[in-house]
Amino acid sequence: MIIGLCCEKGGTGKSSLAQSFATYLLTEQDVDVLLVDADPQRTTADWASERSETGLAPLPCVQLSGNITKDLLGLQERYSVIVVDTAGTDSKAMRSTLSVADIVLIPFRPKRRDLKVAPSMAELCETMQAGNPGLMVRSVVTQTPTLPNQGYRIQNAKKLLQELGLNPLIHTTRNLNSWDDAEESGCSVLEYAGDHKAGDDARAVFNEILEALRKVE
Repeated sequence: MIIGLCCEKGGTGKSSLAQSFATYLLTEQDVDVLLVDADPQRTTADWASERSETGLAPLPCVQLSGNITKDLLGLQERYSVIVVDTAGTDSKAMRSTLSVADIVLIPFRPKRRDLKVAPSMAELCETMQAGNPGLMVRSVVTQTPTLPNQGYRIQNAKKLLQELGLNPLIHTTRNLNSWDDAEESGCSVLEYAGDHKAGDDARAVFNEILEALRKVE
């Protein structure tokens, strides 16, 4: 299975989600997983390198660029699941990932400048589904405000994503410092001891994704 984390907008928490999703599959689902960094900024590759020095469960990671279709298909023969972190822009790596992925997860912050790229992401996914009809599309609202009176921002974002056919998840992730603190420590929010709230958010998102995948098996 190939899981792509994609969005044309940077800063949505895409890399942190990819890192935590791969960790979740490895440590909580006992899956043979590979993490692929297809972002020239090397955020995930650098994180994986730091993780290798922490004593946590080893998580293999490779860096790929350009048209990575053949690479992903070849690696799929060796790993049960491949989680691909792509750059925050439309790229060959993103499009080639979508051409072979089983599911794409697209993160959006509930902010106008982030949601401005939602229509183009919806169009891109529809285009890629023409050649990869099995591609499941899901979006997730990330870094949501924690104040109850800001809940309307989350609902408005979900409404837009639903109208665009980007199928937003029920669960969201909150704007918590633990995401950054965990990444800087070389671990995922699932393993971060400072605060379990972010880990709970991540686990709920990942469980919802896996449940959606089980329904189509």
